Amino acid sequence: MVLQKEPEGQFGVAEGKSESRQCLWAASPPQIGRDAQNAACSEGVSCFSFAGNNEKSVPQLLISDLKFEKKSLAKLMFSPDQENHPSKAPVKYGELIVLGYNGSLPNGDRGRRKSRFALFKRPKANGVKPSTVHIACTPQAAKAISNKDQHSISYTLSRAQTVVVEYTHDSNTDMFQIGRSTESPIDFVVTDTVPGSQSNSDTQSVQSTISRFACRIICERNPPFTARIYAAGFDSSKNIFLGEKAAKWKTSDGQMDGLTTNGVLVMHPRNGFTEDSKPGVWREISVCGNVFSLRETRSAQQRGKMVENETNQLQDGSLIDLCGATLLWRTAEGLSRTPTVKHLEALRQEINAARPQCPVGFNTLAFPSMKRKDVVDEKQPWVYLNCGHVHGYHNWGNKEERDGKDRECPMCRSVGPYVPLWLGCEAGFYVDAGPPTHAFSPCGHVCSEKTTAYWSQIPLPHGTHTFHAACPFCAHQLAGEQGYIRLIFQGPLD
Repeated sequence: MVLQKEPEGQFGVAEGKSESRQCLWAASPPQIGRDAQNAACSEGVSCFSFAGNNEKSVPQLLISDLKFEKKSLAKLMFSPDQENHPSKAPVKYGELIVLGYNGSLPNGDRGRRKSRFALFKRPKANGVKPSTVHIACTPQAAKAISNKDQHSISYTLSRAQTVVVEYTHDSNTDMFQIGRSTESPIDFVVTDTVPGSQSNSDTQSVQSTISRFACRIICERNPPFTARIYAAGFDSSKNIFLGEKAAKWKTSDGQMDGLTTNGVLVMHPRNGFTEDSKPGVWREISVCGNVFSLRETRSAQQRGKMVENETNQLQDGSLIDLCGATLLWRTAEGLSRTPTVKHLEALRQEINAARPQCPVGFNTLAFPSMKRKDVVDEKQPWVYLNCGHVHGYHNWGNKEERDGKDRECPMCRSVGPYVPLWLGCEAGFYVDAGPPTHAFSPCGHVCSEKTTAYWSQIPLPHGTHTFHAACPFCAHQLAGEQGYIRLIFQGPLD
């Protein structure tokens, strides 16, 4: 029985005459939700009216029926940058968040290897811009390549001809480099994302397709702090080498440009990164920051067509694919409108304070704390992915003759996967601050309805020439008609 809103603001069902009313807040709720309960009730959060066909009917509810009072949560809705923000704090350009991780790497974030990287204005500008062009093999070209204090890009056209472009210091920009290498020029170390990996050892056996020096982001030091992305990064000798096999060419104005082996792909969402966002078109970015349609395959030597009306400028919600890992770019302004971890924790406590129950074991369910987000708890909610009914873990309907994880739901008898639910803890993936009413299928990560709807329609690069939608919290390919399911919880009996 799914509850429906009536004009008076109560909850009822289309059929059934008798009605039993119960307050969703129990007389003695779990302590973990008491603060959230008191805060909500003090702000005028209504209790529930459940309707049934008889006095013994068991109430069901959708999390969306919970009247999460915006006033009580407003103070938790600011970005971490807005909390205790000193007046002379460094300017933040934005953050890069690796898709497939739920708030941190499996074994924890360490140094430059982490799931989230913030780009701040540097004390001293380190940006570079192109200057002199040399044709090899001239003494000037050889000197530019061997000079470790001079940034340069070398385009090998043949064994007899190389074009070297010198880069000079740019006092108006900051440069940040991303790649697989752990050498000092790399600011953000990224390795291949393995869907559902629980430890770093899961990723070490995979042969990486991410470039050691994959890309660089150039940020303007003055407002509006525009960020632009370029393929390839400078190595420890401050050089970028494009060999004979790399796609490269001379532009109409006589300049050189090229693509890296597996390419750097970018997708800018339409309507920004909001609840109204729609997926954009994937493009490839060149070494000089020009925009092209995708190659036939990821490493094909023939480049796509140049897209002259698009730029390499990053916007809030832009996705960057490095062929093995996909990064989400969030601007500082966008992050200020994003739910914080504190906000997500408040929502978790709201759900737990409602004391949802397992309709089979009648035990109270509770989402574990975010610090234990990877460990199955005895009170962990589980869901039948075909119907959305939430239970505690039980063996009802676990017939030996069934293959895999398919189970029969005791509420509606539908047969399908039965998985534990996990709260999505990476706030940067949320497109709104709505309550966690839906779960991705088949992984069971829970977040707001509009967040699941957005990510379920985003085609993420997979392999050399395929795309599929995936859960942003674990990178599992989505399954089912929509890729997500609405959750139906059982209300308390007392």
